[in-house]
Amino acid sequence: MKEAFVISPHDTSLQDQNRVSQAQNAVQSAHNAIKQAQSHPSEQMIEQAENALQSADNAIHQASGQPYMEPIERASELLEDDRESLHSLTPMEEQN
Repeated sequence: MKEAFVISPHDTSLQDQNRVSQAQNAVQSAHNAIKQAQSHPSEQMIEQAENALQSADNAIHQASGQPYMEPIERASELLEDDRESLHSLTPMEEQN
């Protein structure tokens, strides 16, 4: 008879920590993309920052409800600040 695969509490804790870490990394990537868009506000850079922002939103959503909510809440607050910064950008005219 085969043994059933059981996730131990230790494994679950590692999975939870991994989701938190992934969310933090996604928020940092979004922050970096938004800083680049602020420096070079082309349509392409703004679009890349918006995509990074969406990925970070998804990662935070995946990590929500984990036992490590304090870092997720901090990351979410930083992401909201970055979202406001991004939405204040207007693309510069492309020079040909």
